[in-house]
Amino acid sequence: MPWTPPEKIRNFIGLSSFQMLAMFRRGLFYSFLTIYLRHYLGLSVTETTLFATGPMVMNVLFQTFTWGPLSDKWQLRRTFIMAGELLAAAGTLIVWYAHILTASDQLAGYIIIIGLSIVEIFWSMSNVGWSALISDIYPSQSRNAVQGRLSSVGGLGRIMGVWIGGLLYDGYGLAYAGWGFHRGSLFFVAAGVMLLSIFPLLLLPEGGFKQEDSDTPAAVDNTDAGSSRIFVIFLVAMTFINFGRNSIAVIFPQYLVLEGGFAVSSATLSYIVNMQSAAIVFTGLLAGWVSRRTGDDLALMIGAVLTIAALVVMALTSSLPVMYLCNFIRGISEVLIFSSAYACASILIPPAQRARLFGYFNATFFLSWGLAGTFIAGPAIDWLVASGTAETTAYRFSFILAALITIVGVVIEGLLLKARADRRVLA
Repeated sequence: MPWTPPEKIRNFIGLSSFQMLAMFRRGLFYSFLTIYLRHYLGLSVTETTLFATGPMVMNVLFQTFTWGPLSDKWQLRRTFIMAGELLAAAGTLIVWYAHILTASDQLAGYIIIIGLSIVEIFWSMSNVGWSALISDIYPSQSRNAVQGRLSSVGGLGRIMGVWIGGLLYDGYGLAYAGWGFHRGSLFFVAAGVMLLSIFPLLLLPEGGFKQEDSDTPAAVDNTDAGSSRIFVIFLVAMTFINFGRNSIAVIFPQYLVLEGGFAVSSATLSYIVNMQSAAIVFTGLLAGWVSRRTGDDLALMIGAVLTIAALVVMALTSSLPVMYLCNFIRGISEVLIFSSAYACASILIPPAQRARLFGYFNATFFLSWGLAGTFIAGPAIDWLVASGTAETTAYRFSFILAALITIVGVVIEGLLLKARADRRVLA
């Protein structure tokens, strides 16, 4: 086995430690916030999706038009990540304190939504710096495998975060549902983890595009594949795939706790959500192998097809064990889609424009967590319920709708692959 230089070890330890802490925080906080907004503060399904829509819109706007161009101009990656985490930690604590100052539950919910939207301005510094830094450090041929391993490590962090979040949400079963958010413990832990995640970054280089990168294989790949038209079509395909599969991300926990449905406890919900995390851990270790066997493009298609299958079965099943299995499959597809799409994008994006164009690529992912729920799944559920449809049936319909949207993305990506294959044959 070849000896690994210390610099590579330091880089991976720094990246993986940060990824584990970041996913711990996301699992801890966001897996249960949707339930708090819906069942404790009483917001509608569409209103609950705004906690993802508002922040993600701000994230994309500032990634694309502020932090991305500045990161490329100054070639700062690590600095942006550290600053983003530090400012977001302070903002998270302010959001908690502000939302308990009002006696109106609905106003408290909107304070959280608006507050997190402001916090996301700073988190977007971290997101765009992270995407660019990985491409700065690793060559194109190893990025899929690296992203897979990072997803695996992140999955471990998410498992712990979701588990602890489930315990804190109702005060270890000794308090009321929503206690963890209302009394602040979930806000405090999330902010503390953000501060802690800064320390692994000290092991990493600042990053930034170097002139010698133009002589690397990645740059050659970009010349071959990176026409702007191909990149735009790829972004359109990823928009449909991500919007489809993530349109249910916010509402899925709400569906599981419905009294007329599965009616699971917060602890059981954490186990179901963690089936996806366990799959992420498992698949992340194999992502590089799958990519080498199939290629990044085909691995992306496989992940999307698995998502479609899981969504359809989720809409049809009334069995809780089957729901566990579907969430496991969603975890497999999550890794395949994310790591493969990132690898494809990293080849299409010229090195000198990494931060700015990764902002566009990230937009297809980040916006899908909110906009798809706010304008597609949420209104569909609210309209069906208002029309007299059973609440569980309305949620199940949104799963079918999500599958149909994902299918559109798969068709576009398939046509793009065929066009690129025909282009290579003619060449």
